[in-house]
Amino acid sequence: MEGVVINGVNPSCYRRPRIMVTNDDGIDAPGLRALVLVLVSTDRYEVLVCAPDSEKSAVSHCITWQHALSVKRVQIEGATAFAVCGTPADSASIGVSQMLFPEVPDLVVSGINKGSNCGYHIVYSGTVAGAREAFFLGVPSLAMSYDWVGGKSSDDDYKLGAEACLPLINAVLTEIKNGTYFQRCFLNIDIPTDVVHHKGYRATRQGKSIVKIGWRQVVSESQGGNMLSTMTMENNSTVGEGPKVSSTPSEENLLFKKQVKGLQFDGEDMDFQALQEGYITVTPLGALSRADADSENHLKNWLPNVTDHSSPSAL
Repeated sequence: MEGVVINGVNPSCYRRPRIMVTNDDGIDAPGLRALVLVLVSTDRYEVLVCAPDSEKSAVSHCITWQHALSVKRVQIEGATAFAVCGTPADSASIGVSQMLFPEVPDLVVSGINKGSNCGYHIVYSGTVAGAREAFFLGVPSLAMSYDWVGGKSSDDDYKLGAEACLPLINAVLTEIKNGTYFQRCFLNIDIPTDVVHHKGYRATRQGKSIVKIGWRQVVSESQGGNMLSTMTMENNSTVGEGPKVSSTPSEENLLFKKQVKGLQFDGEDMDFQALQEGYITVTPLGALSRADADSENHLKNWLPNVTDHSSPSAL
C-alpha cells in the first residue's frame, strides 16, 4: 500500500493526534478511566496516560524535587499508560518530556475530576495544575471536571461528560493541526451535574466562588466526619461546630479537622454561576498571578510614600 493515494490522501502520511491524559484523582479513578475509554472508542486518537498512582486531590501545583520519581507501566486497554509516584504536575511534566513516550503529545487533557473546579478552587486544584504544567511546557492543554453531587451523580456521568466534551477536544485538535490554536491560555472545562440535559457550552471567566472552610478541634483521627475531595462533608457528618472537646489534649499534639462552613460566590458570566445553570463552562486560564489594574495603580501611587513611614513615630 506504500505510495497509494486514497481520496487525495496518502495513508502512510496520516498520523492520529496524540492525547495524553492525566488527573489528580489517581490513575484508577473512574473519571480518568471513562475519559480514556471514550477517547479510545472513537479510534481517532493515539491515547497516552501519565497520572499519579494514588489520589492527589487539592495538592495544587506541588512538584517533587527532593527525590527520584518512581514510574510504573500499567495496563489500560487501548492506551499506553504509566502510573507516577508523584503529583499531577509531576505526571504532566514527565509525560511530555519524551522520557516515557517517544513523541510529545499534541494535547494534554487533565481529568475528569470528581468535583467542579471553579473560582478560587482553581488555585487548590491538582487537576488544573496538571493542565497548567503542560501549558508551562508549551503543550496545549485542557482541564476537565464534573460537578459531582452525592446522591445524584454516578460513575456513568463521567462517560456522558467525556462524550459531551468530544466536540471541544476535536475543535482544539483541529486548531492545533492548522497552526491556528491560541497558545496564550489553557482551558478549564466544568461539566454540570445533570450532564444529560446540559444547555451547551458557555464561555466564562474565573469567578470568586469558594467553599468556606473552618477547623474543628478533635481528640482523635476517628472523631467527626471527613471533608471529601469534592469540598463537601461525608454524609454522616454535620456542617456545624459540633460538640466541644471535653478532654484537654497535649499541647504537643493538638488535632484539628477541616469542615465545610458554607459557599460564597458572586457575579454573572462567571464559571460557577453558569455551571449551576446547567452549562458546560469553558474558562480560559493563564499562568500569571497578576492583580487587577486598580490594584496595580494603587500600588504605584502608594509605594513612593513608603519612606514617609520609615521611623517608629510615623506609626
